Amino acid sequence: MKRPEPRLLQVIRSAKITPNMLRITLGGEGMHAFPTEQDGAYIKLMFPPKGEGKGIVRTYTVRHQRDGEMDVDFVLHEDGGPAATWAEQAQTGDKVLIGGPGPKKLMNPEGDWFLMVGDMTALPAISVNLEQLPNNARGYAVLEVISEADIQPLKAPANIELIWVVNPHPGENSEQLVEQVKTLVWPEGKPNVWTACEFSSMRALRRYFREERQVDKADLYASSYWKLGSNEDQHKVVKQQDSVAAD
Repeated sequence: MKRPEPRLLQVIRSAKITPNMLRITLGGEGMHAFPTEQDGAYIKLMFPPKGEGKGIVRTYTVRHQRDGEMDVDFVLHEDGGPAATWAEQAQTGDKVLIGGPGPKKLMNPEGDWFLMVGDMTALPAISVNLEQLPNNARGYAVLEVISEADIQPLKAPANIELIWVVNPHPGENSEQLVEQVKTLVWPEGKPNVWTACEFSSMRALRRYFREERQVDKADLYASSYWKLGSNEDQHKVVKQQDSVAAD
C-alpha cells in the first residue's frame, strides 16, 4: 500500500498535563483526510532543514483523536530535543508536517492477565492500551515518571493495578523498572506483556520476560522508544541491530 503524503496540521492549543508532559492539540484542513480512530497509532513529526542540512523527523503517539483534531503528548526533559523544544515554543496557528499514521501497537485482549511497563515516552501508548482493555481485565501497569507530580489519573479497568516509579533522571539506572517488575506477584494464567521505554531498560525487561518468566514470544511486545545519549536516527540503527540479534 502506498504511504500517504504528509499532512500539514496546525496547532490548535497546548496545555501542561503534568510538569514534565505537554499536550499539543493539532488540527486544520489536513485532518480532513486523516483516518479516524487512530488513538495509539504513531505519527512522524517532520521539521524542515536548517540551511542545507537534513530535515528532522521524530516519532510520537496519537494520544486522543476527535473530529477534526488530535492530541500529541510530549515529554519535557532537561536536554530537550527538537520536537520537545518545538512543542514548548509552539503557538496557536503554528504549522507542522505530519507523516503517517503508522500501525497501532495494541495488546491482545485475549490474555488471561496483562502487564504493561514503560516510561513517560510510552505513557500515551500505555494509556490507550488501558482504555481499550476489556472491563474485566486484570494485571498491572508499571509506569516510570520523572517526579511524583507527573503521576496523572488514567482510565483503567478496576483490576489493573497502577504502580508508579519515580526516576528524576530518565535513562539512568536502567534496572529500576525491571527491579520493580520483579517484585510483582504473577497471577495464574497466560500473561500478555507490553513494554516500551529507554533502550537499556527495554533489553533488561525483555531478558527477564523471556528467560526468567518464559513469556511466549507471541505474547510479548518489547520496544525501545529512545536511547540515552542518542538521537532518533542513531537509536533507529541500534534498534534494528538489536531486533535482528534478539530474534
